[in-house]
Amino acid sequence: MREEVSNWWKQALKDLESASKNLEINEYYVTAFLSQQATEKALKALYIHTIKESPGPTHSLLFLGRSVKIPSEFLSGLRKLSPDFVITRYPDAAHGVPYELYDDEIAKERLEIAKNVIKWVQKELKI
Repeated sequence: MREEVSNWWKQALKDLESASKNLEINEYYVTAFLSQQATEKALKALYIHTIKESPGPTHSLLFLGRSVKIPSEFLSGLRKLSPDFVITRYPDAAHGVPYELYDDEIAKERLEIAKNVIKWVQKELKI
């Protein structure tokens, strides 16, 4: 595996671990953000592995997922995770205080989406 792929993959796993830890301490917005980040980084690892080039500075989970031919059952989850890249961080984008917009149910859903995508990516990377 190329070093670049390995680096994106390792950071995806670390972000997923951190998302889980933040759920345990009720930092729901951080769980959502890190779930989005873990998913993005895992998909970028697979993109680089498959297409043999960088996807560039994109944060679009749908673009990345479609580019690596993710099964259609994952697309709804990618749509749910995508806005968390911005909404979890900026009050002006969230139209409110980000940490107040997330709860246990939303955080668990986002984490589960990330886990499922990462499990699929792992199979595709054959690791």
